[in-house]
Amino acid sequence: MGTSLLTGLVVVIALGFAFTNGFHDAANSVAASIATRAVTTRGALAMAAVLNLLGALLGTQVALTVGSGILDVDDVVGVRGLLIAGSALVAALAWNLATWWRGLPSSSSQALIGALAGAGLAGGAQVHWERLPQVAVTPMVLSPVIGLVAAWVLTRLLRTWLAAQPYGRTMTRFRLLEAVSSAMMALGHGLQDAQKTMGVILLTLVAGGSTGLAAAGAVDSVPLWVRLVSALALAAGTWTGGLRIIRTLGGEIAPIDASQGFVAQSVSAVVLYAAAFVGGAPVSTTYTAAAAITGAGLAPRGRQVSWGTVGRIAFSWLVTLPAAGAVAGLLSWAVTALV
Repeated sequence: MGTSLLTGLVVVIALGFAFTNGFHDAANSVAASIATRAVTTRGALAMAAVLNLLGALLGTQVALTVGSGILDVDDVVGVRGLLIAGSALVAALAWNLATWWRGLPSSSSQALIGALAGAGLAGGAQVHWERLPQVAVTPMVLSPVIGLVAAWVLTRLLRTWLAAQPYGRTMTRFRLLEAVSSAMMALGHGLQDAQKTMGVILLTLVAGGSTGLAAAGAVDSVPLWVRLVSALALAAGTWTGGLRIIRTLGGEIAPIDASQGFVAQSVSAVVLYAAAFVGGAPVSTTYTAAAAITGAGLAPRGRQVSWGTVGRIAFSWLVTLPAAGAVAGLLSWAVTALV
């Protein structure tokens, strides 16, 4: 297979990953709003798809981090480099499908980053281990912790204020606010997750010999067509909706009302924007949203939280990165041994 044809194939796989990312992570933006009946399921998914598309076009910092912050672009060249990138994408895509089938919220971001590191290591590319804590591990750990604590504190404060308010009328107002916060979350999801696909496509284009994309060992620009196709693939996946995971996030962590849903989604959105615009760090929208819902659910009475569901999500948080890395490493070792 020629380099150009292989480059095109890996780009198609990357867009397939973005599509699975969309339907796998649609729940992050809409689960709370659907659970509290602030919006209908189909209306929420349509809104999320449009805002995922728009959010994907708002920045490129995360894409540049993924494109050159994990693997040395000088080592990901030619057919071998394309096989490394393709192996990482296949492993991450497979992990998305497996966890979606089980209805388990897991991080597409963690899967992709782990898969890139594993595929690079097995394929003979230099992995920037010294950068991983800064660009991946620390943000991935801190974002759900911040989401949980902030949502718990804000929900407690809000509950104190709401105690003197008429419940029915207040919840009607919060359903409107919750629709707005869901839109903010969808925009932030597009801003974060489409850029991760953009970063791998950039890495693929450099490996395939595209010029003008790499300078001083780093990918430093994102072509408009890469931004558009990545955004469209993510939005299309979101529109299809991952109902299995929507049920887990929206109904199985904790029973929440509209005020709690508003807090959880608002906190999650702020974390996503801060990570993307301030540090260009890829964070997990899935674990940020799940942690914020848990924090909001903990505030009234901790026993309302389903710790079994939280435990399953925490388990996926721990195993996603190494599991995707191991699968990608085995695949990369097998295919690069042929060239």
